[in-house]
Amino acid sequence: MQRPRFRDQVLQAREDAIVASVNRLLAEKGFEAMTVDEVVAEVGIAKASLYKHFTSKEDLAAAAMVRVLDRALEECRRLQALPLDSKARLKALMQWTYGEQLGGRMPALPAQNSSLRAALMVNPAYMDRLNSLSELLGEWIVEAQKAGQLDVSLPPELVLYTVFARACDPVLPVMRATGAHTDAQIVDWLVLTCLRGLGG
Repeated sequence: MQRPRFRDQVLQAREDAIVASVNRLLAEKGFEAMTVDEVVAEVGIAKASLYKHFTSKEDLAAAAMVRVLDRALEECRRLQALPLDSKARLKALMQWTYGEQLGGRMPALPAQNSSLRAALMVNPAYMDRLNSLSELLGEWIVEAQKAGQLDVSLPPELVLYTVFARACDPVLPVMRATGAHTDAQIVDWLVLTCLRGLGG
């Protein structure tokens, strides 16, 4: 196998640094508040260099969202290989998602009327990964419902969207900011309330 040329390695390293910066800024500020100027300042490159990799702010954010989905799919494959039932896999994926959020690696989901959402809907890499993740989680949800582990009266797509919503649950940073509880406690409570509800 031919090793990548040094120039290609440099370009890839720069692209990785750009996407990592965008990912952090999206998690911290959201798409609307993030600026390209912040990205180039953080990475330490000229704006012209950034535009050699990405043509727009939407393109930047889409690349970060694709990386997030890649990590989520990788985690799903890891969980799939473990001797866990479907509900346990869903629980473990939620815990992983909260860990990503705590680490500042989970961008907020784009708003319905966002230009980012419009860009993502026509991005083949993003849609391919989103569909793959949705299909896999959908299988876990239906299996858990058949096993009596999840409420069978709930539409599977509602459960799926609820699981996706864990990626940017605003309760986590609010509870964390109080300083009254550990991160592990907050994560356990959020997973518990999602899977078991608030009933006595």
